[in-house]
Amino acid sequence: MFSRFTLALSLCSLSVAIVLNGCTGNDPTANNSTIETPPTQADSESPKAQVSAASVNPSEPKPLLVAPDNPDPKIQAQIEQYLDRLEAQGFPKTNQGIWLQVDGKLLANHQGTVPLPAASVTKIATSLVALQSFGPDRQFETVISATGPIENGVLQGDLVIEGGQDPFFVWEEAIALGNTLKQLGIDRVAGNLAIVGPFYMNFETDPITSGNFLKQGLNRQLWSAEVENQYATLPPETPRPEVAISGDVLPLNAAPQNREILVRHYSFPVAELLKKMNLYSNNLMADMFAEAVGGADVVARKAAETVGVPPTEIQLINGSGLGAENRISPRAATGLFLAISRELEPYNLTLSDVVAIAGRDTGILEDRPLPPLAVVKSGSLNDVSTIAGVLPTEQQGDLWFAIMNGGYNFEGFRQSQEQLLNRFVTQWGAVSTLPSKLQPSPSRQTKRSRSQIVK
Repeated sequence: MFSRFTLALSLCSLSVAIVLNGCTGNDPTANNSTIETPPTQADSESPKAQVSAASVNPSEPKPLLVAPDNPDPKIQAQIEQYLDRLEAQGFPKTNQGIWLQVDGKLLANHQGTVPLPAASVTKIATSLVALQSFGPDRQFETVISATGPIENGVLQGDLVIEGGQDPFFVWEEAIALGNTLKQLGIDRVAGNLAIVGPFYMNFETDPITSGNFLKQGLNRQLWSAEVENQYATLPPETPRPEVAISGDVLPLNAAPQNREILVRHYSFPVAELLKKMNLYSNNLMADMFAEAVGGADVVARKAAETVGVPPTEIQLINGSGLGAENRISPRAATGLFLAISRELEPYNLTLSDVVAIAGRDTGILEDRPLPPLAVVKSGSLNDVSTIAGVLPTEQQGDLWFAIMNGGYNFEGFRQSQEQLLNRFVTQWGAVSTLPSKLQPSPSRQTKRSRSQIVK
């Protein structure tokens, strides 16, 4: 299903490379969007989580972060050596930040409470607040309606798309929807393709652009090479839809009152969407999620409150991390991962269900020589390189960390981060398997988007 990011790759090569950070690969998984034909009435929301988001927050949780003083002298000395080497290369210590902690103990702290450019580690703040707002099982709903009858294969009216902020409606979703419309007996739409509300396709938020993408995806006669490439990732028996729309893409402020609902399309659940976003560091998805929860200010405020740091330690201008104005302290960055881990516990999920596992998952980290089984998110701007997460070890247990480097030394910083983390594994021993509290849930592998016929 991650093959959908081929679109992001092609967009990178054309015009939006600056907004898709690290979109460097495809997942070979085929599209498994499903079609259901249940009773004529469907829930107005996706299937609810077994545990509601509002009921899982403990009233008085244990602090996530340890005090910033009294680090371990030996580990702190190692960090000082790391910083001395960077300073000798011309990168001042004032531009670097590090926080290391294990269960109840601070190992090292350098500018741990100072907000520094976070780059795509910002997406972890967005992930946290999205999980708090929606829960891991929420699915975004797109409603497909008609304003006229279906006669002899022709929809005598408009096809109406009511968007629900699905951040991952891409070519494969359009193909699946086209086949669903064919199942309903629609070969042609005599009217327009009407777009209502926040309908996004191929990471585009403009309704006309998204509508034209959908119009193209529904009709194999209009497919470009890009769509053909995405179709090739689907199961071999997948039909090629041919639903022609005679009219134009027409944005509307409200849905027509005379519409009849045909199909409800449900996105991947939030946990799976966040995993895709973080694997490929998709900036557009992150900004869509931030917008869906109320904007960057809301993300920063709620994240700081949850982690237990002053608001000055999380300062955001968007949900993706694009821009040096997105600043997070190393301490707060570490706390974000701990907060997500705690947020997911009542759902029997772990941090690995929404964040990449080094050495196992595909995505922007797969070519980096990071310690296997580290659960991490990296970030980069022209003069920023960051990495944070958790590193399981035999002797110290889970090392929760953030390393934030500033200066024009992208490759050098990445190498120094990898060397430092691998040194810790050598020093404290590697684990052969993820501890249970970091194991991803096998049940999530079957979570998919789906279309539900209503008519």
